[in-house]
Amino acid sequence: MLATTPQGLRRLRSFGLVGTAALVLSLSAVAPAIASPTTDECVEDIVSTVCLPGGEALTLGASAADLPGVDEIRSSPNLKLIANKPKAGSSATGTNSDIAFQGKYAFSGNYNGFTIYDISNPRDPVEVSIVSCPGSQNDVSVYGDLLFLSTDSPRSDDSCASTGSSATVKESWEGMKIFDISDKRNPRYIKSVETKCGSHTHTLVPGSRGNVYIYVSSYSPSDTFPDCQPPHDLISIIKVPTRTPDQAALISTPVLFPDGGNPTGNYSRTTSGCHDLTAYPLKKLMAGACMGDGILVDIADPENPRVINRVRDTVNFAFWHSATFNQTGTKVVFTDELGGGTGAHCTEADGPTKGANGIYDIVGRGDSRQLVFKSYYKIPRINGPTENCVAHNGSIVPVIFGDIMVQAWYQGGISVFDFTNSSNPREIAWFERGPLSDTSLVTGGAWSSYWYNGYIYSNDIAKGLDVLQMNDWRVLTAKFNRVHELNVQTQPSYWGW
Repeated sequence: MLATTPQGLRRLRSFGLVGTAALVLSLSAVAPAIASPTTDECVEDIVSTVCLPGGEALTLGASAADLPGVDEIRSSPNLKLIANKPKAGSSATGTNSDIAFQGKYAFSGNYNGFTIYDISNPRDPVEVSIVSCPGSQNDVSVYGDLLFLSTDSPRSDDSCASTGSSATVKESWEGMKIFDISDKRNPRYIKSVETKCGSHTHTLVPGSRGNVYIYVSSYSPSDTFPDCQPPHDLISIIKVPTRTPDQAALISTPVLFPDGGNPTGNYSRTTSGCHDLTAYPLKKLMAGACMGDGILVDIADPENPRVINRVRDTVNFAFWHSATFNQTGTKVVFTDELGGGTGAHCTEADGPTKGANGIYDIVGRGDSRQLVFKSYYKIPRINGPTENCVAHNGSIVPVIFGDIMVQAWYQGGISVFDFTNSSNPREIAWFERGPLSDTSLVTGGAWSSYWYNGYIYSNDIAKGLDVLQMNDWRVLTAKFNRVHELNVQTQPSYWGW
């Protein structure tokens, strides 16, 4: 929540937002009080202790009788859909995935390639180019004139004309592709780098002397996969000279879990690699969601990342999926992608802590920093049995004070929540469509939902690119913020803090 202290008022004035300060002070006086949830059960693990919130504050807020019909749009009054751009061209039959941003452009990943949109008018996104380059999941990021694309399915070769293959075939290819996007209408494929177990996701870490590093996350090894052998307790690091990207090369595969990580035999999935890493370069920190473990990593030396703390939740987290820092780098929101994103897990049966977020405070200094569990957050609405729904990709909303996040929940829609009080997160806005089908579970919904330069952009698996506008005093200061480039897994310091 925005600060209303004298110190906060002075900070608002320092940004030239005196009127905003007055509005914040007046509205905070009428803001409703929210009861805090209790904690009534703690489970001690060999890595950490997790307390399970209980009490009526976490009761799900809608009944099955209130479920929307097929494709029926519902939202809170303060969050409105202002544009939808259906998938087109070669991407029309593919699954939409992640999004990156640069200037007036959005780069939409898709299992069949990627699409570049001109979003100079957020109410009318315009396709600039559609690149056909099949390979799941085509996680995308941009840096200057370069675009990076993850391939996490075995292909016959590294070209964009490749066909599907098998990971049991040594000659199959998976890894990173690099494109020149200096001409947005004609992106040019320039380089590939093969990595162990492919590249499910990747994270850009800026370096020095004109270099950028790509941290590649991959998992699911097998004795039958020549290029993906167990144990796979590592990430891959690619070094890219930005002026000569054709010289990009794999430089190391640091092992993050020398003890093997979380073993089999409990609720959580075995740690065998990482699913997603989020770097906060200004803080020289990275948070990793690594299937069975959550980690905090020192990246002061980007070629030699060091794990400084690890947490585990064997009661409520099945699959540590992604991580998001708050803007001061003092908290991490981890997500649990229970069921891999294909199951209906926003039901009464799953309750408020399965397939949810885990909110952790970072306490201590230096190598003594630790992740301390504070609470869970899950959307407070029941979804139907035909809607795949679970926590997924989101980003910080860059308000000057407080902690607000927007997040995709597949067919659970989009949720904006305030976690300024780490122990009492609460939703402040939401948007959702009804199911794609009311008779069978068809995978769809919001894959990634991110705040960029005053609007929320969301890549819907089936429906295409959505643009939403939030009108709420709590996000007013975020609308003054502008960044030139945004890869959410490379978290910027929006206000230079």
